Amino acid sequence: MKYSIRKQFTLVFCLLMAGSILLCWFINSTFLERYYLNNKQKAMMNAYQTINKASNEGAINSEDFDIEFQKICGKYNINIILLDAETRTIKTSINDYEMLSRQLLDYLFDKDITENDEILCIGDNYEMHMKMDERTRLEYVDMWGVLDNGNLFLFRSPVEGIHESVVLANRFLAYVGVGSAIFSALIILWVSRKITEPIMELTRISERMSHLDFDAKYTGNSKTEIALLGQNINQLSETLETTISELKSANNELQRDIEKKNKIDEMRKEFLSNVSHELKTPIALIQGYAEGLKEGINDDAESREFYCEVIMDEASKMNDMVKKLLTLNQLEFGNDTVVMERIDITALIKNYLQSASILCKQKEITVQMEDYPPVHVWADEFMVEEIFNNYFTNAMNHVAENKVIDVKLMLKDHLVRISVFNTGVPIPEESLPHIWEKFYKVDKARTREYGGSGVGLSIVKAMMDAMNQKYGVINYDNGVEFWFELEVSDNLYEQMK
Repeated sequence: MKYSIRKQFTLVFCLLMAGSILLCWFINSTFLERYYLNNKQKAMMNAYQTINKASNEGAINSEDFDIEFQKICGKYNINIILLDAETRTIKTSINDYEMLSRQLLDYLFDKDITENDEILCIGDNYEMHMKMDERTRLEYVDMWGVLDNGNLFLFRSPVEGIHESVVLANRFLAYVGVGSAIFSALIILWVSRKITEPIMELTRISERMSHLDFDAKYTGNSKTEIALLGQNINQLSETLETTISELKSANNELQRDIEKKNKIDEMRKEFLSNVSHELKTPIALIQGYAEGLKEGINDDAESREFYCEVIMDEASKMNDMVKKLLTLNQLEFGNDTVVMERIDITALIKNYLQSASILCKQKEITVQMEDYPPVHVWADEFMVEEIFNNYFTNAMNHVAENKVIDVKLMLKDHLVRISVFNTGVPIPEESLPHIWEKFYKVDKARTREYGGSGVGLSIVKAMMDAMNQKYGVINYDNGVEFWFELEVSDNLYEQMK
């Protein structure tokens, strides 16, 4: 990402790290030498006070003071010489003490003090200068004067060590700083990745939600603000899914209500006309066979049993037709509420085919269907199952030749087409426009044979109209395919492409 938080976070940290290292380097270069020099001055003053005290107490030549004297010289890197009033050497820290002795005398008689000397400190009995040795071209901090008992002293400490220490300190800081910056950058990359990974996961979830895919859920188990945001997004996803389901249901109801009032009277008349027409034949058969039984036209038991079976069969067909007519009537009058919900059409079809497998085996029918992945659609689950049941039942009743029924799911934009194909005789072209009409039968004798009422496809038409989706039939040389379409609710159908 061009404006990745991870990159920005790492860049800001690296800049802060580099700025801190540069600031430390600048402070070291500017003030560290002066800081060392101040400490050197304090060390010399402490040495002066210690030696002056020992001199006053007469402990200059004691063994305890010798140890203390060595500590002072070694700890603070100071060369010391003490002279009495006759310029005789009392105590010194170096073998070449004559050079220090001459230097001390030059200082006392102002012979070696120049304008280039930097005066560090001047007291009643001492002076402290920083000067350059003309012979060695090295800088020293020199402190000389008179002790309280009249003895002369000179403290000398080289400044070159301070310069070298500053250079080494800055060099070490540079090495440590670069190493720390690289190591810290790697650490911050890792830390920022841990921070941005859940953010990217939330981004992917929100993107899927924008495509109405509400299966995506945040699964982080931390206690941070990001986890709280993820929980809120999960709750938002559930609320949006429920709301969209309700809106789609309400939208279907609104579309149905617009046309409902204009169709009610016409549908009522048509319904009464069709019912009266379709019930004439079974009622006449029942009446005729019932009168025959009453008048005893055939007295043998076999004939009476045949008459009773005909009456029972016709009554059963009438009962089935009345139930279907009532269902159709509720759909057409808008009394049956369409509940749009998110369902897995693949699982629904597989469950139906599994329940119908025994009947297919009895009729020696081969059912074919590929192993499709789950495909979620927006639809009324009861209506979809009833539509598929009508298609599959028709296929079983009209299958011929190889006795093959092929069920397919095909994608078309954001719709999935469910089709049921059966081998057999195609539907006559002149009958295709009428098969969705109530009580229309292509082959009345065959329909009568398996007990069809001619209402099933009318129910399919009413249900598909209620869900505002398309349906149809296609003739092939070796059979017939009935199909219907539903709206896909998410991107899972990409797996089928």
